[in-house]
Amino acid sequence: MAGERQVAIVTGAASGIGRAMTLGLLEGGIDVAAVDKEAVWLDELKVATGGKGFSGALQTIRADLTDPASFESIVSTVLGTAGHIDILVNNAGIGQGSIRADQRRNPLRFWEITPEQWGRFVAVNATAPLMMARAVVPHMLGAGRGRIVTVTTSLGTMLREGYNLYGASKAAAEAATAVMSADLTGTGVTANVLVPGGMTDTRIVPDAAVADRSWLLRPEIMAPPLLWLVSDAAAGVTGRRFLAAIGTLRCRQPRRPKNAARQSPGKASPQCQSSRIEGRGWR
Repeated sequence: MAGERQVAIVTGAASGIGRAMTLGLLEGGIDVAAVDKEAVWLDELKVATGGKGFSGALQTIRADLTDPASFESIVSTVLGTAGHIDILVNNAGIGQGSIRADQRRNPLRFWEITPEQWGRFVAVNATAPLMMARAVVPHMLGAGRGRIVTVTTSLGTMLREGYNLYGASKAAAEAATAVMSADLTGTGVTANVLVPGGMTDTRIVPDAAVADRSWLLRPEIMAPPLLWLVSDAAAGVTGRRFLAAIGTLRCRQPRRPKNAARQSPGKASPQCQSSRIEGRGWR
C-alpha cells in the first residue's frame, strides 16, 4: 500500500454492504485492508478488484472477530504493511436469519434465545466494533486525525418484536459509537453511524425473509456517504447517524438552492452534501 494514501480497515468486507463500501473506498483512491472470516469470499473480492484500475490498493486479512486476540492482530498486520491507519469501518455483523430463516414470519422470542446465541451476537455486533476502535484509536490520536464509521441498523429493527439478538446488539454498537464520539471530542478523530435506511440485499437477509428481493436497497448506496464521512469535508462531523437511502435519493434529484450564494461551503459531492443534510445527531 502506498504510504501517502489514506488507509482504511473494513470489517465484514468480503460481501454485501462491506464489499460495496470496500469497492467504493478503492475507487476513491483509499487503500483498504479488507477483514472477513470467510476466506473464499476474500478470494472472490481479490478477483473482483484485480485489473479493474482501482486507485486504491487492497489487502485482505482473514480474521474471526469473536477471538479477542484478533483486534490487535489486525491492527498490527495493517501497520506492518501500510505504516498508518486513517479509517475504521465497523461493518461486520451477523443476522438472525442464521438462526431462523423465516424469523420475520416466525419471530424469535427472547425466551427462545440461548446464552450461546446471545454471546455470539453481542461478540460480533457490539463487542467487535468497540474493541476494533480501542485497538486503532491510539494510532489515530498520534496522527491527530481519524475516522470511525460504524454500520448499525434502523431504529425500528432495534425495537421490533423478535429482534432481541440483532436489534439489541446493534443498538449497543450505536450507543458505544456515541460515547466514542464524546470521548474523542477535540482530538481530530470522529465517530459516526451509517445505516442503509432499510432492508438491504445482502446475505444477512435470507430468501425466506422476503417475497421479492428486487425491492430491497442495493448495498452500493453506502459508498457515497461513506466517502464523504472519511473526507476532509466531514472533519467537524461527529456523533451523528446518517441514512444512506435518503441521501442517495436526494442526490439523484438535487434541489437547486433559491440563492446560490447561500450554499453550504466546501467541495463535497452532491451525494455527500445530501447525506450531511439528512444526518440525525445524537446531541
